[in-house]
Amino acid sequence: MCPVNGDPGPAGPQLHHLRAGGVSVVIAADAVVGLPRILYWGADLGELSEDALRELAVVSVAQVTSYVNDDPVPAAILPEHGLGYAGWPGVTGHRDGRGWSPLFTVNGVERTVGSQALVVRGTDADAALEVVVEVELSPSGLVRVRAGLTNTHTIEPYWVEAVHVALPVPPVADELLDLAGRHLRERAPQRQPFHVGTRLRESRRGHGGHDASLLLVAGASGFGFRSGEVWGLHVAWSGNHRVYAERLPTGGHAVLGGGELLMPGEVRLAPGETYTSPWVVGAYGASGLDELSGRIHDWLRARPSHPSPPRPVILNTWEAVYFDHDLDTLRALADRAAAVGTERFVLDDGWFRGRRGESAGLGDWYVDEGVWPDGLAPLVDHVRSLGMQFGLWVEPEAVNPDSDLARAHPDWVLATGGRLPPLARLEQLLDLGNPEVAAYLLERLDALLTEYPIAYLKWDNNRDVVDGGRSPGGEADVHRSTEALYALLDELRRRHPGVEIESCAGGGGRIDLGILERTDRVWASDSNDPLERQQIQRWTALLVPPELLGAHVGAAHAHTTHRTHTVAFAAGTALFGHFGMELDLTAMSEAELAELTEWVALAKSVRGLVHTGRTVRADHPDPALWVHGVVAPDGGEALFAVVAMQTGLTQPPGLVRLPGLDPDRTYRLRLQAPGHRLTPTRVLPAWAAEAAPEGPGVLLPGRVLSQHGIQAPHLHPATLVLLHLEAV
Repeated sequence: MCPVNGDPGPAGPQLHHLRAGGVSVVIAADAVVGLPRILYWGADLGELSEDALRELAVVSVAQVTSYVNDDPVPAAILPEHGLGYAGWPGVTGHRDGRGWSPLFTVNGVERTVGSQALVVRGTDADAALEVVVEVELSPSGLVRVRAGLTNTHTIEPYWVEAVHVALPVPPVADELLDLAGRHLRERAPQRQPFHVGTRLRESRRGHGGHDASLLLVAGASGFGFRSGEVWGLHVAWSGNHRVYAERLPTGGHAVLGGGELLMPGEVRLAPGETYTSPWVVGAYGASGLDELSGRIHDWLRARPSHPSPPRPVILNTWEAVYFDHDLDTLRALADRAAAVGTERFVLDDGWFRGRRGESAGLGDWYVDEGVWPDGLAPLVDHVRSLGMQFGLWVEPEAVNPDSDLARAHPDWVLATGGRLPPLARLEQLLDLGNPEVAAYLLERLDALLTEYPIAYLKWDNNRDVVDGGRSPGGEADVHRSTEALYALLDELRRRHPGVEIESCAGGGGRIDLGILERTDRVWASDSNDPLERQQIQRWTALLVPPELLGAHVGAAHAHTTHRTHTVAFAAGTALFGHFGMELDLTAMSEAELAELTEWVALAKSVRGLVHTGRTVRADHPDPALWVHGVVAPDGGEALFAVVAMQTGLTQPPGLVRLPGLDPDRTYRLRLQAPGHRLTPTRVLPAWAAEAAPEGPGVLLPGRVLSQHGIQAPHLHPATLVLLHLEAV
């Protein structure tokens, strides 16, 4: 009889079957040489007897072939070179050139009866190392894995180079998807075959970067949002990191892996010290990316710290006034903001000492007396008298060389080798790992949050880390700075638990599950062009649910792309995130304001659905036409957008499916005002007359709407129509 669920036994490995949320993970943990390995990760296998688990383990053993080890080589959660694994090892490091190939013996397996979590402990006496591997399966079916490495030597330090977790994927996963991008065009998907070899993505930017993949996905060829088995991996860390997909020519091994990317010398373990890797998150979908994504969204929403609805409508001042801070102008803007239905007014860059442009002032976090002789109170009081919350922009990690802070403390700048890094946006970065820097920032931010009733901080970071070293020696310091950033955010939240914080890094440069443990919103991009935003939000939403995804209506003429769009297209795009505005309302006509007011009212009326429902995206063969939406958790309501991204291949575009509906319920389909106004020169589909906002609606079963669909209206490029469905 094989030991199961942590019970001791004389034969074979301990086998643990974790089950939750429609997912199974079967783990083998030997009480001999070799760390735990995942035998299966995928769709729920149902209840398995001890005999069935034993046989599963037997049929999982690879055949020994020519020119390989005499025994099958396991692919552990931390793969071990010492057992013959030819791919990326789980632990790399050394003790003055020794102990570079640790080989662990499992000496403890802990699992509480009925829990979906496992802790495995191992030792390597020769290398003087201990390891603890933690595996969790959340109620939504999300896998989380991390490892802690401890130096047990009594005298000598151990230099850690990497601790990387690997999760296996089956041969059916023969195609890879990741995301690329740049500033103002984040989250561009790219695909390639999952060939033998390594597909490696790294960030050495000190955060994820605008090119961050967010998720590295392997799946069956041609997988989409609604079809094909998929497995995805994410590293929940806000500093340097790497993710990789690796298929080996021997052993039948294919894995998704990743962890923190440590710079040379960053982690030196003194005797008794421990390095714990970031959580590596694995998400599975039996039927495409929407299911995979939904597991992450459900996990985030289940956290006690998740921001509760309703999410307030925001007006951010940046694209309205830029650095031109004038009290009367801002009061007038606040008046207009309140009139259209804004609930949170955010004062962006330009309020602190010396900040009349981007070249000076960063680091001097005191209200500029020359611009604000009475402090921010006159504006804050006015905003709050209109029934709105007040928010403030900060960029605490950065410093301008032209600032009192930089002149007083040049040694506080991240730098190495006796030189300063090249400027970016006329900025350098502060060494948050220096306790004096962290103390200064905590004091300044705490003072602002104490003096003023600030409900929201837009926390920006507008440059990558280059030469990120500490003074005076110049040692690499990105790891320590990332931990210090987390500590600073944690302490601010402890002192001011009601304050929400947005993660912004020149837009979408720092979006990960590590920063989202400490923030309440991400800014997906500095581009408010809704055509760009359709793609940016579509793919950012693989990781981030709508209520955490900042989305704003910008000026009709986008300053980032110089394209012009309608209020309807911009607002209909922003509707599927945390809705806000970022434009000069005082320059809009009465007709434009009236239309925007309608959209704000709609955003408020549907945010309960958008911010709690399941995000769905249709797989449509014409890349010109996108269909996406949100379906209520109980399937009782849904909101969809049919979006023309460009001129279509055919006219009319034909049928589009509305995915994610309950197949056994009947829905009333109506066009959703004000997102129902189509170009009058176009003839509407036959169903549109019945589906007018005040009409009787079209009644169809969810199965018909999801499998057959409806005729899509012929749309001009960069326009959309909204559909509302309600179960009857």
